Amino acid sequence: MKKNKRAEVENIQNQPCVFCKLPDDCPEKYGEKKTCLKHNITLHYFCLLMSSGVYQRGEENEGICGFLVEDIQKEIHRSSKLACHFCKKRGASVGCSVKECRKSFHFPCGLKKECIFQFTEMFPSFCWIHRPVQSTAVSNRLSGPYSCTICLEFIEPALSYSVLKCPCCNSSWFHRDCVQHQAYSAGMFFFRCTICNNKDKFQQEMLRMGIYIPERDASWELEENAYSELLQSYQHCDVCHCFCRKGREYSQPDSKWEIVRCQYCGSRGTHRSCSSLKRLQENWVCTECRAIIHKTGTLQRTSVSSLASSPMKNETAKQLLKRSPKGSRLSAPYHRDIPSRQSLQTLPAMEILKELEVQINTLEFTRFTINKEDVFRGALCALRRKGFDPHHLIAVKFTNTKTSFEIVANNHGQRREFLRLLMHKLEDSSLFEGSCSKNLALDPQAVREDLYYDAGRMIGLSLVHGGPAPGFFSKMLFNCVLYGPENIVPTLEDLADACAKQKVKKIEEALTQDELQTAIKEASEYLAVAGCLRPDWTLCDKEILMKDILNFHLITRMHVPIQRFCEGLKILGLLEKIQLFPEAFAELFCHKPQKLTSVKLGDLFTVHYSLDGNRKLRETKVIGFWRQYLQDCEDSACPVSLETILVFATAADAVPPMGFVPEPSIEFLHSQGQLQEMFPQGETSFNSLKLPIVQTYEEFRRNMDYAICCSI
Repeated sequence: MKKNKRAEVENIQNQPCVFCKLPDDCPEKYGEKKTCLKHNITLHYFCLLMSSGVYQRGEENEGICGFLVEDIQKEIHRSSKLACHFCKKRGASVGCSVKECRKSFHFPCGLKKECIFQFTEMFPSFCWIHRPVQSTAVSNRLSGPYSCTICLEFIEPALSYSVLKCPCCNSSWFHRDCVQHQAYSAGMFFFRCTICNNKDKFQQEMLRMGIYIPERDASWELEENAYSELLQSYQHCDVCHCFCRKGREYSQPDSKWEIVRCQYCGSRGTHRSCSSLKRLQENWVCTECRAIIHKTGTLQRTSVSSLASSPMKNETAKQLLKRSPKGSRLSAPYHRDIPSRQSLQTLPAMEILKELEVQINTLEFTRFTINKEDVFRGALCALRRKGFDPHHLIAVKFTNTKTSFEIVANNHGQRREFLRLLMHKLEDSSLFEGSCSKNLALDPQAVREDLYYDAGRMIGLSLVHGGPAPGFFSKMLFNCVLYGPENIVPTLEDLADACAKQKVKKIEEALTQDELQTAIKEASEYLAVAGCLRPDWTLCDKEILMKDILNFHLITRMHVPIQRFCEGLKILGLLEKIQLFPEAFAELFCHKPQKLTSVKLGDLFTVHYSLDGNRKLRETKVIGFWRQYLQDCEDSACPVSLETILVFATAADAVPPMGFVPEPSIEFLHSQGQLQEMFPQGETSFNSLKLPIVQTYEEFRRNMDYAICCSI
């Protein structure tokens, strides 16, 4: 009996549609397949809807979806006399709604030939000649690359049957197949533009262009027990690098492997050890909630565990998920300032970086062969080498040295020098723009070569491997890394392009309608590229226009570079630490190290005196020369700067975020009749500066100037 029923069901599924003669069962493309067993009628719902000679005269429960069986049979008989304009077979039930047009075709044939079927009102159909087109003005000087805002694949920004554009904003382009898939999944209540979030106007335009929007709730809302996980206590470590050998779901109460949940959302967790939480510390906050807190300043605590005891737990759980930043786009921009001093979690940057440094295997090393004239390309080649592993120690060999890799593997000085040169090169590269505080710049060649991703990795390597911090980020760029570019509101001060800034500033300073129109006319080409060129801008709309321009220039067109840059910063778990401890990293990314002074530089070095009393007297005299020399350098009385002295001794021009290992020290060179001992020597591998024993300050200063200047 069961076999007979199964065979009957399979037979129904394989029956062809009475209109198009296709057995395909593809609800998204042809509509649901409907069958009336009593009259042996099987059809596609869309084939029935678009048939020109049949109308819905019954109730929804009558016939097939309100279409009476006798009306369907009449339409089958009528269409059997009509040949399809495309495949030449009979059964062409769909006709072009333009009265002068006599073309008839099957619904699937019309889809293949790019006809448009409107699923609204009288369900009209249009052939490829009379089909509606979008009238949104598009500039011929658009610059790419552009991507579909749904699938994020490349899209040609030219309106056609297969490429659609949102009528509300000027930033969203879609593949027809992508927007149809989104409409079928989201349903009428959730289908909207992915960029501007407009619903009514967007749905009207998509219906006009032949997109089917089902009148139902979203597919994810119809899943049974879709939110059941919210009623369970969350037990999973979500940090980028989990150190627990027993896995992310292992939790041992009252130990370093106890999982602590986010105190606000409860839907993210971490082992105490993985986030450096103390034993009794419970105020851990995930990166998503931290972003909201920095945006609003406050956040209502909602314990997920409390939902389980609530009589309305299912309803509350659904509302919580809808409000959660993990499931929807945030509606308001984040605060633009660097995170305040009242950070939820504070930890010195040195301590955070030393925790990340534990990942480095000092027994293995990765080779970097570097030409000082082209440090960036040398680093790029090493990073893209197949065997590159960021967890291995960096062994740097400069091309002008003959030292073997086995010797330079533990040479901290050459590694520091390489990372210092790399950060300076990166700051001056075409990837960044601006004077002191820099944003990412749009370089098409860099996008093609994916250099933004490598730039992020270089910064991460420098910080974790003991090198310098960048120190040149603008507040906007740091907040883009911290919160995501879509949540940032840029200002005119963030615009580094002088030409664009001048045009935008003129629009901002316009006080009358005539001045505004003049400024818009002068910047018309630029506004057309930005998608902001409209003839009806008024003074009341000036702020909106400014916001759209800045958002396009600094956020929309920079989406891919920022995204790839952040992906690069994920190396060795750095990005996650940045989001956990923004206050500590803001100092490293947005501010240069404090300027050296003679006192600070002098205190940085530990003096190792000889045990012999006579030698110690001479060494004490030289230390006096040393302190006087530092003061002269600070006063610009010497050709050498304090930073150059530090480079001579340690290969770093500032104290690295992780400090010096070992600590800088001063030793002494007592004359043994050899000429080279009369000049200072810097051993950057050991952060050691050896000072010569001389009798006068003039001789000491002359020797120091000569040795340090020759080393540059």
